[in-house]
Amino acid sequence: MMMQPVQAPWIRPGVVIHDPSVPIAPLLADFARAIQARGFAVGALGPDDGQTGLPDPLARAALCLRGAMRDDADLVVISGFAAFEHAARELKATVEREMSPGLPVLTAITGQDLHRWHDFIGQNGAMLAPTLDSLWRWWGPDRLYRDLALGVADQAVRRVVCGRRWVMVESPYGAGLAYLPKNPSSLLTRLPHLRHQSLRQLAGLCQSWDCLDMAVGIAAINAHYNRTDLAGAAGGDGTAGFRDEAGRVVVIGSFPGQHDRFPRAQIIDADPQPGEYPIVAIDTLVPGAAAAVVTSSTLVNRNLPRILRLAHGTRVALTGPATPLTPRLHDYGIEILGGLVIRDPAGLASAIEAGASPREFTRFGSTVHLHRHAGGAARPRTQPPPRDADCQRREARRNQRMTGGGGGREVESKRSLTCR
Repeated sequence: MMMQPVQAPWIRPGVVIHDPSVPIAPLLADFARAIQARGFAVGALGPDDGQTGLPDPLARAALCLRGAMRDDADLVVISGFAAFEHAARELKATVEREMSPGLPVLTAITGQDLHRWHDFIGQNGAMLAPTLDSLWRWWGPDRLYRDLALGVADQAVRRVVCGRRWVMVESPYGAGLAYLPKNPSSLLTRLPHLRHQSLRQLAGLCQSWDCLDMAVGIAAINAHYNRTDLAGAAGGDGTAGFRDEAGRVVVIGSFPGQHDRFPRAQIIDADPQPGEYPIVAIDTLVPGAAAAVVTSSTLVNRNLPRILRLAHGTRVALTGPATPLTPRLHDYGIEILGGLVIRDPAGLASAIEAGASPREFTRFGSTVHLHRHAGGAARPRTQPPPRDADCQRREARRNQRMTGGGGGREVESKRSLTCR
């Protein structure tokens, strides 16, 4: 039986607590726009939004929430708690019983009215600080996989190559790698089929439960982001500053030279050597660490979201040949990205088929780094984010309803999930 794709876990309804003298709508609008710009479907309503044609803000909120639920939105933001509460009650959709399975909802309330949130939501909500970092932590690192896939262009695939431990996907603008967590015999038989898929289709495999499919998905993602014309990247050792941390440094996963680069680090590995820790130690050692150096294999085995959830207040670097070099990852708590830009894909393809190790990969490319700067990551964009198939299906359904007639106000609300 075909399994459903991996879905990110439910997010508890969130409320941003703020001082009454500080406007909160701009913060929520910035967050909604950032999520929407990455390709997610967002329904958002601010206090001054009036494009639905309804003068009553409570009625507009109900229309916005109903449209977001109907159209399978990834997020709905209603900046005023009174409007949000009214909309939920009018739809007879308590947050706990109706929205929790698949619709993350976000609103705001002043500290002096916090009791109203508790009366309405009970213990099932999340109280958030009025900062973008807090909102991104609420959104959660489990969504980074779909975030990465949404940004991949619908390009042709030039090559898919599989060796004993690594898979490589080549696009017209670059090539990407991923580590294979098990024997790839079943993958080898499917290579002819995979070569006829588009790059975006292969990237979508990052939501598969099969670890080999997952590796192909990550390699395709890297073939898009780790382009030969990548801007803003730097060479050298991007994690050098971590050696000077006064607190504990944790290294998760093995890589060449780790003992020399981080002689005092606590090393966690799936196959721990004497003096190293097993994977279960992540839950104990990551919280409270000053810095964590995480290998890119954690993307494929899906340990990365777990690590990022535990690394609150910890400097995090993701490093290795399979690291996607994109600022999209900075918002999920990763300060430094160290990955491979492949300059000679044909040579690396032959080396991978011959069983080359990561030590040899730099002969065919170069290790580069992206840093998150103070005040947030730079976000260069060379093209608008492509829409995935789910987003296209939602738009088709909306267009179908629009052409079917109906009241003017209802049709207006269906033109976009964004109620602004």
